[in-house]
Amino acid sequence: MPETSSRHTESSLLRKWLEQYDEVRSQTLNLVEPLSPEDQMVQSMPDASPAKWHIAHTTWFFETFILTPHMEGYAPFNARFGFLFNSYYKRLGGHPHRTIRGTLSRPTLDQVRLYRAHVDNSIHELLHCGASVEVLRLLELGLNHEQQHQELIVTDIKHAFWVNPLRPGYQPGQVRIVEASAAPPLAWCCFDGGIHESGHDSCGFAFDNELPRHYTYINPFRIASRLVTNKEYLAFMADGGYSRAELWLSDAWDHVCENGWTAPLYWEQAGNDWTQFTCRGMLPLNPAEPVCHVSFYEADAFARWAGARLPHRVRMGGCRRFHREHRQNIRESAGKRKLSSQAACPGSTTG
Repeated sequence: MPETSSRHTESSLLRKWLEQYDEVRSQTLNLVEPLSPEDQMVQSMPDASPAKWHIAHTTWFFETFILTPHMEGYAPFNARFGFLFNSYYKRLGGHPHRTIRGTLSRPTLDQVRLYRAHVDNSIHELLHCGASVEVLRLLELGLNHEQQHQELIVTDIKHAFWVNPLRPGYQPGQVRIVEASAAPPLAWCCFDGGIHESGHDSCGFAFDNELPRHYTYINPFRIASRLVTNKEYLAFMADGGYSRAELWLSDAWDHVCENGWTAPLYWEQAGNDWTQFTCRGMLPLNPAEPVCHVSFYEADAFARWAGARLPHRVRMGGCRRFHREHRQNIRESAGKRKLSSQAACPGSTTG
């Protein structure tokens, strides 16, 4: 009887993993559904990738790290894809330079979709036969990896449509327009200094650079109760924010001068009015919305102009634990933003 119960529990667990796998993989295809084959070939800058590459690379992850080493008798869809869709995993051999991903007209989009189907069917077959703890760990990692690329699909195609003189909308009519309204009053929330825990708390998934959990000393500080609004950023611009070298870091000022920065990415001025490019195309700038698409350099310059500084992720982590209501305010306004790099925690084995 216990053995039967154990088998039932294992079967139920694997079924939930397959449901999650199908949900994440389907969402990727939903994101590229509005795009033509030509759209999915575009690479508008070296830091971006074509949508076709994203849907192939995420498939490559499951084939390379799960199916090939853990499924007996697995036959790769195309052995050359192991090189073609590797991103930067040096220990697996070579890969094309990321700047030429937009030149890869072959395989075709149809072939890439067949590749996805081949891998999806094999993952189902593998999990239906049972799966080790290691396979499930890799599956969870692969799903979180794919969700990262889902974000990149949207940001990359948005930039591609932005540089297109036609300024097409990625999802016209599908994004809710929020009417302009006053932002909540800005308040300053005080936090005590001392030794606080930092890093992932081991509840749920975490990437390896979020571990291990460790102690960090934090000086007392204050943090704003909400994000900076477009209206506030416009005041920074009106006060000569982009022409005052004293507000900028040295290399930041070089970027301003070399690239002619005068406003956040996707903003355009028409007379006295401002518009911004969105997934729906060009829309009037809502002054009450949180400012988006500013670089670290721009955010740092704004903070200096405002007589403040950017919060380190350690301080963000500390205030989230003690004042979760303010975290909710930030989430509701524009979602969580880390104002630091993806640097590993002290003691992490991440290279």
